[in-house]
Amino acid sequence: MLPPEAVTAFAALFIVAMVWLRTRIQYPRGAGGRRVLTAAGALYFGALGLLLVSGWFAAPTLARRMTAAPPVTAMLARVVWFLASYYLFIPLHRLLRARGVAVFRSLEREMA
Repeated sequence: MLPPEAVTAFAALFIVAMVWLRTRIQYPRGAGGRRVLTAAGALYFGALGLLLVSGWFAAPTLARRMTAAPPVTAMLARVVWFLASYYLFIPLHRLLRARGVAVFRSLEREMA
């Protein structure tokens, strides 16, 4: 059985991968090109990383303060924080797209 820290680290990586895939599939690939991250996209994923890292440290403490009855494990608190982060980044991405800010852009291959 994996230690709780390994499980939560895997959960964090899984959330990053899910946000990456969910965001990336919403941008069309150019003819023969590929999608690349924009500067706004780097900030977007940087914010996600900061939110996940802050949740690693803050979620167990917040969960202990918010629940009175049986104590919540640190692993459960972190995983709930990571899932909440995922669901927070869905409307955030929609807001960025509504304002015309792209997270990915199509990189066209140059014709020789």
